[in-house]
Amino acid sequence: MGSIPLLSYIYINIDPVIFYIGPFALRWYGLMYVVGIVMGLLFIRGYTRRKGIHPDIVYRVLWWCIVAGLIGGRLYFVIQQPDFVSHYLQQPQHILATWEGGMAFFGALFLAIPVLFWRAKVERINPLVALDGGVLFAAAGQIFGRIGNIINGDIVGYRSNLPWATVYQNPHSFLCVNLADPTQCGSVVTAVQPAAAYELLANIVLLGLMLYLASRMRRPGLLLLVYLFGYVITQFSLFFVRDNIIVSFLGLNWGLKQAQWTSLVVFILLIPLTFLILRVSKPIPEGEVPATYGIPQKPARNTEEQEHQGHEHEPAMQADGTDEQSAAEETAPENGSSPAIKEASKKIES
Repeated sequence: MGSIPLLSYIYINIDPVIFYIGPFALRWYGLMYVVGIVMGLLFIRGYTRRKGIHPDIVYRVLWWCIVAGLIGGRLYFVIQQPDFVSHYLQQPQHILATWEGGMAFFGALFLAIPVLFWRAKVERINPLVALDGGVLFAAAGQIFGRIGNIINGDIVGYRSNLPWATVYQNPHSFLCVNLADPTQCGSVVTAVQPAAAYELLANIVLLGLMLYLASRMRRPGLLLLVYLFGYVITQFSLFFVRDNIIVSFLGLNWGLKQAQWTSLVVFILLIPLTFLILRVSKPIPEGEVPATYGIPQKPARNTEEQEHQGHEHEPAMQADGTDEQSAAEETAPENGSSPAIKEASKKIES
């Protein structure tokens, strides 16, 4: 008798497009971005409250980072493509065509992190406290982005006969669209390792670790390091099972993919960054507001100055308690007539 697998293949038959409104399509991937943003805000609500970051500041900074993340993620994907010149530079409309697939999260980090640092300085809050909250937001939001990847079929591993291998059945899924023989869509011969699901599980573990540390670490910037080290390590490891093109880097042919080379470079850069953060970041004393501790704030106008400026606009008082304006009104000639005009009128009457 043949062996019976503990699990059968996982079949996914979901159209990446939820529905159409005229020429516009609502896609699961885009919807998951929106859900990820909302859930990210919910996950960092407790953190920002503990750190003393006002909700208004959170929202002001958030939109800058979302725009930076979308631009950075898309552009970093585009410049990595082998048809960068022919498909994107010569046909720039494809750069904006995110529905064709293609967002590189490393690119989102590369642009969103400096933008977040800059906006924190503008808002007069500790940039490291803001960055810790930012990566907590990213770790939570990524989970829902991975759900979109699973539905799309745009992050897949190598062909596999593992019991949990995934078979995409919808002809509009990215895997089926890119098959050399589209008639094989839904066949077990196209079963692949669920690389997106692996990344989803890695994101959940990393988020759980960060939530545990977020309420225990008193030194700003450490949560940022935990996330960046965790992300580059998981990306480097998981890309060994992802069906991506192997590329060389600086003449080195190590059998690695683009994201693995990026992970190695970022890992190396994180070493001096770690020493820098440990040098400049100090534990926040008990009772202090972490977001503003050690950050010069705008000087508040004291009460005496406000009262003095208020009195300057009040009418001056005379000795009898009446103000100058009232006294002037009382001594003003009636009916607009001056004493000279009244005297002339008396002579005419006589």
